[in-house]
Amino acid sequence: MNFGNTTKTLLSGALALVLIFSPVTVGAQSGGGALPFQVRDIRVEGLQRIPVERVYAELPIQPGDTVNRNDVVQAVKRLFATGDYEDVQLGRDGDELVVVVAERPSIARIDLDGNKQIEEEDLRQGLTQAGLAEGEVFQRSTLEAISGELERQYIAQGRYGADISTEVVPLPRNRVALDIQIYEGKAARISDINVVGNTVFSDEELLEDFELSSSHFWSFIKGDDKYSRQRLAGDLERLRSYYLDRGYINFSIESTQVSVTPDRERVLITVNVAEGDQFRVNDVKLSGDLVVDESELTPLLVLQEGQVFSQQLVTYTSDLIKRRLGNEGYTFAEVRGVEQETGDGNTVDVTFFVDPGRRVYVRRLSFVGNAKTEDEVLRREMRQFEDAPANTSLIDLSRERLQRLGYFSSVQADTERVPDSEDLVDVEYEVEEQPSGSIGANVGYSDASGAIFGANVSQNNFRGTGNRVSFSLSRSAIRDSYSFSHYNPYYTLDGVSRGFSLFHSEIDFDETRISSYAADRSGGSVTFGYPISEYSRLSFGGTFERTDVQSGDYIAVAIDDFLQREGEEFDEFKFNASLRTSTLNRGILPDRGWASTFNLEAAVPGSDYLFYKASWDGEKYFPITRNWTLRARGEVGYGDGYGDDNGLPFFENYYSGGIGSVRGFESRSLGPRSPALFYADSSVADPDPDPIGGNLLTEASIELIFPTPFAPESRSIRTFLFVDAGNVFETRQQDIMQDFDATELRSSVGIGLSWLTAIGPLSFNLATPINDESGDDTEVFQFSLGQTF
Repeated sequence: MNFGNTTKTLLSGALALVLIFSPVTVGAQSGGGALPFQVRDIRVEGLQRIPVERVYAELPIQPGDTVNRNDVVQAVKRLFATGDYEDVQLGRDGDELVVVVAERPSIARIDLDGNKQIEEEDLRQGLTQAGLAEGEVFQRSTLEAISGELERQYIAQGRYGADISTEVVPLPRNRVALDIQIYEGKAARISDINVVGNTVFSDEELLEDFELSSSHFWSFIKGDDKYSRQRLAGDLERLRSYYLDRGYINFSIESTQVSVTPDRERVLITVNVAEGDQFRVNDVKLSGDLVVDESELTPLLVLQEGQVFSQQLVTYTSDLIKRRLGNEGYTFAEVRGVEQETGDGNTVDVTFFVDPGRRVYVRRLSFVGNAKTEDEVLRREMRQFEDAPANTSLIDLSRERLQRLGYFSSVQADTERVPDSEDLVDVEYEVEEQPSGSIGANVGYSDASGAIFGANVSQNNFRGTGNRVSFSLSRSAIRDSYSFSHYNPYYTLDGVSRGFSLFHSEIDFDETRISSYAADRSGGSVTFGYPISEYSRLSFGGTFERTDVQSGDYIAVAIDDFLQREGEEFDEFKFNASLRTSTLNRGILPDRGWASTFNLEAAVPGSDYLFYKASWDGEKYFPITRNWTLRARGEVGYGDGYGDDNGLPFFENYYSGGIGSVRGFESRSLGPRSPALFYADSSVADPDPDPIGGNLLTEASIELIFPTPFAPESRSIRTFLFVDAGNVFETRQQDIMQDFDATELRSSVGIGLSWLTAIGPLSFNLATPINDESGDDTEVFQFSLGQTF
């Protein structure tokens, strides 16, 4: 290479380095000679964007060094190894070492097109990990490797026709744009799956648990006939577990062949297996460092002598033992179940080797994700405490208590060792907040009431304090109503709760004609609750309520008789008590566990009318599969007068029908009806008898909860099929006596959807009554906002 009038010695690649720096005679102007020579200075040429300091840092030669052939070779290798340069040349200008580089271009942008099965974000993340990202140095070899890897990923999904094409577009200032065009092709369909070598179990039995399947009628919905290498690997593991759980400990998969048709659209899978013999358990033993008394661990040995060997039971037993050790602070205990053939027939001895490790203590409890909820609200639910031994059961119980609050859609607990410590751990609870209240408003008009305005707000986690606050108001030309309630679940530090409420409603008969009756009601209540176990709470309190009944243009005979006998104004002092037990896994939309509530309410002496009401309601979830659950619900209530008062007052009656009751029938429409008493001064026509409720309530329902088609993994949406049955009966009032009769129970079937939205829970139901009678008020579509499921 020519540098003006000065003759310079250059290197271009390793071969050129050897030739140029061979002993030669150089011109006088160069002031140089052959290697070795002492470097007085270093000059770098050819840089565009890389700082010169970066070259100096990588160059193993410094001014003052005497360099030889090997030094120059190593310098070239070091600079090439950085990956920043396409070409490196070293030369000598007198006592100066000249470094001439040609930089690799940088990536200005990356364009992706055609990808649907792999998200663009995932593709870009993979490219970045491989060194292809905007601003990075471009290396063609990396791009070619990425293209091959993308094709392999698509082939793993059964897309054998996938094709990746790339184009490098030069840009000014030594930059390039990468254009990656992706043709994904169609996923090959499975024409058949064969298992070869099985004699004990049929193909149908073995393939029942496979995710993959040969094409069938529902494949276009389920997509289970689309070949995927990952799904096949999972199916083969399930096949292996199937045999191991049935005693075939020597089972093996000899080979797997995946054959593709010439058109690359169909796949044939063949799995060759060797079953071996079935083994039974001869003996089960514990070994190792048993820090817990062996008598406490022995009952945890689910695998018993004489049973057919099962790998599932071995794993389950190991987990039970680890959990028991974890309850003693041995959080990282290891338990291995090892089977060994006895040589005496097809039997094995199973030994569980226990390595408890060190006992660990909790250094810190922390919470992540609670942007709205205060830390204290979460911390008071903890049953695992700081500075105490780490207890697996208490850590899990704390997580369950957080989940049952209803404030979070998911709660995860993570236990991590403290760095540089063998006996300390930190426990972190990661929560994902969800709406925990509802808000609503309504504006309307009716001929009877005129203009109507209403609003209601209910918040179960008011301002992140864990307190429940709700209020509502409704105003119209004829009726005003107001209510407010507050509930503090931790009124005291030991979990005593307190709730109170105030309510008032009144009606103006001068503004409209009321056909039946109405009641002005005012009062308030105070309730205290006490935890009596981890899952049960006893509550009791008192309520004062004043009821002023006003008659309309016509009124039910039974109600009129009651008012004539007892008067129209009632002051009631009520004592109430309840016992609730719940193991539900979530506060909203649970799918595991059960709950039961018993309520007792009684008007105490001093009240204008003495009565009592007792009721029970409960629900239980029965898991069928991971995503399918059966829910059973029941409710029964009974009320009566006592002392000199007979029968339940009509304004305390039970009602049935509607959402949360018997769907498919209008709200509060079921039960006894009393003929209307017509007043002579009224111009209102005699209507059909209105429901007046009863003193006996019976309801039951069964729901089959299944994955929501458009959101199968969502915890905020639930779809279900249901069957409801129920009614109310009157067993005390002689003129409308209707004792319990199973043939009078109303029932319905339908489908429903529940959705937890930002403004509160929504519920939609489509229901068809099964045995409605003439005069029943039915309703196919029903909707509610703000009701707790």
